[in-house]
Amino acid sequence: MDLFTLNMENQLKKNAPLADRMRPEFISEFVGQNHILGEGKFLNRAIKADRINSMIFYGPPGTGKTTLAMIIANTTNMNFEKLSAVTSGVKDIREVIHKAEESLKLYNKRTILFIDEIHRFNKAQQDALLPFVERGVIILIGATTENPYFEVNKALISRMMIIPLKPLTREDIFTLIKNGLKNKEKGLGKYEVNIDKEAIDYLITISDGDGRLALNSLEIGVLSTPKDDKGIINIDLDTIKECIMVKSAKYDKGGDEHYDTISAFIKSMRGTDPDATLYWLAKMINAGEDPKFIARRIIICASEDVGNADPQALNVAVSAFNAVNVIGMPEGRIILAQAALYVACAPKSNASYIGIDKALEDVKNKAIGKVPGHLKDGSYGGAERLGHGKGYKYPHNYTNAYIRQQYLPDELIDVEYYRPTGNGYERRIREYLAKLFDKSK
Repeated sequence: MDLFTLNMENQLKKNAPLADRMRPEFISEFVGQNHILGEGKFLNRAIKADRINSMIFYGPPGTGKTTLAMIIANTTNMNFEKLSAVTSGVKDIREVIHKAEESLKLYNKRTILFIDEIHRFNKAQQDALLPFVERGVIILIGATTENPYFEVNKALISRMMIIPLKPLTREDIFTLIKNGLKNKEKGLGKYEVNIDKEAIDYLITISDGDGRLALNSLEIGVLSTPKDDKGIINIDLDTIKECIMVKSAKYDKGGDEHYDTISAFIKSMRGTDPDATLYWLAKMINAGEDPKFIARRIIICASEDVGNADPQALNVAVSAFNAVNVIGMPEGRIILAQAALYVACAPKSNASYIGIDKALEDVKNKAIGKVPGHLKDGSYGGAERLGHGKGYKYPHNYTNAYIRQQYLPDELIDVEYYRPTGNGYERRIREYLAKLFDKSK
């Protein structure tokens, strides 16, 4: 490294954000992720024993993915190479692979390759890694905020361990803030800071498990607030609110959060929780989700989970879809809320859903039964000679427009697909059918 490069590196390090300066170098300094890093846990043991296998750190921003890779770099006896999927290509990968092969040949020393934001690599770039991970030329460690099962090749995934990282707890964030304020060498310890409990609580809440966001917002607050007459920097709630970006819901319309959020929305409607239904709906609206996609899910839920317990739910849901299509947003949010709440608060029955799936299973897996002769079309010339329609009883000629006769194939004569529940309107359906069937015996 020449003098100018060394000077640039020193300046970058000196002016790095607080979160980067406070990045721990050893496992004992790491805050959070006790489910994998606690004493005796898998990753703790693997790092201490220097027995690292190919793995992907998967979790939200600011939870320690890159930091864990750096800790491994500081503790391993292997070579450590780092690439960013944002700025690197196949050429860079090949150069690292060549160095790794030479190290293995000449010094019997393996190489760990860390790739930040590995989900940004395309299929060709991921494929370039596969044979060398498989042969053990490199140990691959990736970091991603996106679900690797969606974003990383299945062949590569099958050769790596997925290590999920969780959002930091409130206690974890508080510890990071406290350490940042006390550390005189890397942190803000050289300043005399008085920060209100309300401000700390707000910072912890708004950080939403993101340690980087908490520390960097804290630093902006400290450095942008003038000292009082006694040389103390006082930070209250209003001050910290001005120093943090407005919290936005973590949501990727093509990834994990999209599927998890719509799943929570549907399950909240199914579970008759109107408040949770509105919360998940608000999250999707705030993130810019397609309102017609939301409306379609409400329609499905109205039929699958409400069904004939309240037949009106499907009408409301379909009307909401049409209305949103005409009105658009932002007014469409009111229509979506009304329909979602109707479905959420309606009595529930999945009897239609269960019934059609049972019937489909029989159609697919059993011999297709023949249509009984009396149900066959008898309207064309020659049908009578074939016996089609013979013996059919027209229900409207009988009391209550009902007469018992065979409608199922002979092979399925005793099958029952639809079992009305006792919920909502479906109770009346059940009672009506029971009355009819009883009187027809």
